[in-house]
Amino acid sequence: MNHFLIFTNKSKDKDLELTHKVKDFLEAHGKVCHIAQFEEPGNKTLRPDAVMFKTQVPPDTECCIVLGGDGTMLQAAVNVRDMDIPLLGINLGTMGYLTEIDKNHINEALQRLISDDYVIEERMLLSGTKITGERKEFTALNDIVIARKAAVQIIKLVVYVDNRLLTTYLADGVIISTPTGSTGYNMSAGGPLVAPQSNTIVITPICPHSLTNRSIVLPATETVTIELGAGKADRIQEAEASIDGHYGTSIATGDRIEIRKAAKTSKILRMNQVSFVEILNQKLL
Repeated sequence: MNHFLIFTNKSKDKDLELTHKVKDFLEAHGKVCHIAQFEEPGNKTLRPDAVMFKTQVPPDTECCIVLGGDGTMLQAAVNVRDMDIPLLGINLGTMGYLTEIDKNHINEALQRLISDDYVIEERMLLSGTKITGERKEFTALNDIVIARKAAVQIIKLVVYVDNRLLTTYLADGVIISTPTGSTGYNMSAGGPLVAPQSNTIVITPICPHSLTNRSIVLPATETVTIELGAGKADRIQEAEASIDGHYGTSIATGDRIEIRKAAKTSKILRMNQVSFVEILNQKLL
């Protein structure tokens, strides 16, 4: 690899000291390196979870080096997804399941990078489509979450798998997760941890009003459809779909969102041959 883009969360590297350290190292070894410049949101009134870090990716970019946490990795993935560019994460956050490299081992990791001493993992993506009303499409690396709006009341979520009724949740919402996303919101909601190389879709209700509702793990060959049901006395309910933690679309009673495995994948560059079990041991214990 000879052409790199550095995608930095400036709130975690405010003076860009680490960013320039990476850039200087690569350029000292004859590589071409650009620092991502983010576009200002056109609408200043956007809610925080609707603002995305968008940048122009040079067409010859071969690797995107991400400085930040897992959230920064998710935003970088959106920018490079259609260009099939692998991501290397340097962890400036907390848990860092996606950002593998510790900031104290940057030089070692970069040396291995320019020596082609790495593996590239392909991570499954979810494709979501709002199939009622105004059609909207979105793609997620971690999860698609359908949850109630501001009103403090449970909502009715009817779940279909391949057009067959699976179950109905009375809950604050539901998480549809990839294996990669199983260590995120899904885990916080009590869902199972799934090895990232597996080919599955995880359904986890959020605060279900039940003693028996549990997560469901499905093969990724199946299509999950979530329909927002009516409230008490057939009242219209409202909810929102979030895509990797960012606002996607609003829905109301009768609306459906169809979720399936996407045709594309995200590529994550790995330096260490550490098993998923070892990572869990390091991060959780």
